[in-house]
Amino acid sequence: MVRMNWIARCISIISVFVVGFSCGQDGQKELNRSAKVMGNCADEQVLSPSEQMTIRQQINADEKSREIEEIFRQKVRQGLNGNVLVAQKGLVLYRHCFGLEHFERSQRDSLVEDSKFQLASLSKTFTAVGTLKLIEAGKLSLDDTIQKFYPDFPYHGISVRNLLSHRSGLPNYAYAFDDSMKVNFYKKEKPYPTNAVIMHWFATVKPTPQAYNIPGRGFSYSNTNYMVLASIIEKVTGQSYEAFIHKNIFEPLGMHHTFVATTKNDSINYHRTAGYQWNRRIPKDYYDDVVGDKGIYSTTGDLFRWYRALNGDCILKKKTLAEAFIPRSFERKGAKNYGYGFRMMLDDKNQPEFIYHSGWWKGYNTMFWFSPKDEYVIIILGNKYNKTVYRVKELIDVLRSGKDSGTSENDTEAEI
Repeated sequence: MVRMNWIARCISIISVFVVGFSCGQDGQKELNRSAKVMGNCADEQVLSPSEQMTIRQQINADEKSREIEEIFRQKVRQGLNGNVLVAQKGLVLYRHCFGLEHFERSQRDSLVEDSKFQLASLSKTFTAVGTLKLIEAGKLSLDDTIQKFYPDFPYHGISVRNLLSHRSGLPNYAYAFDDSMKVNFYKKEKPYPTNAVIMHWFATVKPTPQAYNIPGRGFSYSNTNYMVLASIIEKVTGQSYEAFIHKNIFEPLGMHHTFVATTKNDSINYHRTAGYQWNRRIPKDYYDDVVGDKGIYSTTGDLFRWYRALNGDCILKKKTLAEAFIPRSFERKGAKNYGYGFRMMLDDKNQPEFIYHSGWWKGYNTMFWFSPKDEYVIIILGNKYNKTVYRVKELIDVLRSGKDSGTSENDTEAEI
């Protein structure tokens, strides 16, 4: 009897191992299948010349292009330095480069279409989609807590769902630790902390202030949420955040000019811009190598591919992507809300009328704004801080065929 129980237990253990291994393999197969579908989807959405001509007539593209150009010329007079792209129904209405990649006299090179800008918080959209892809592949669950991957993390009861929707209550890692942490880290000759270092800090020194809120109680935008998500991606996949995002998003979508700041591939840094506050170049920041909440560099052209993928039913299953665009914060009344990695402006039925994300980091400021209904996207990437990047009302009015957008300038000036 003892021998039979021992044999049964062995069979049970082997079965669990085989099932676990199979699930892992199936998850990887799902990621590979998804990557292939994404590549096909990106190619299929390129308009033929005849389709372009038809759409140009339908939306009065020439007139819209002229009006959009004048709006951007005005923004340039107000200090905009950067690249822009506006498209509707898959047709690029306007794209232009205004200004310089670098302002130093020895480097005063003009911006080109392939100029790469730090996306700042716009990077969160990629982290969110990467997380949702792992959920689709069965490698992750919305209800998983941080402790499943980082047992020593000091705040409990925080789920992946909470992190995605900024409802974790976590303090911002950039301000949560005593300065002695930085000093001690410098002594070890490692001046720039990574995600792994920040997660180690959380585990070893419970930072003050304590968590702002009980998990799930309220919305509180914090970069820590997406730093932790990127760290979870690394734990789940056994890859760096950079490697996972490149393989599962950038590469299949043909985003060949997009990279994560931690890359060791020097060739990708061609036409990489620098960030400026006024005319002063911002040096490498202490937290530049912490990613997930920021850290992705891209171009207007690659972000146009990103927009097409998000609206092309290929990057995620329809049901999963719809979850990302569900508003999840109603503590404060108003049209603005947040889903999983995307901000929204809601209509009178609390449905997303506009979906967007903006960003600011050390001289860079960015805007990615699109309308599912009117099928347009506005992409503005700046490397010299200027608030006009966030003001899109005039552009919205033009893209809605001259009709007033029904929103004020304050409504359409996005949070960063």
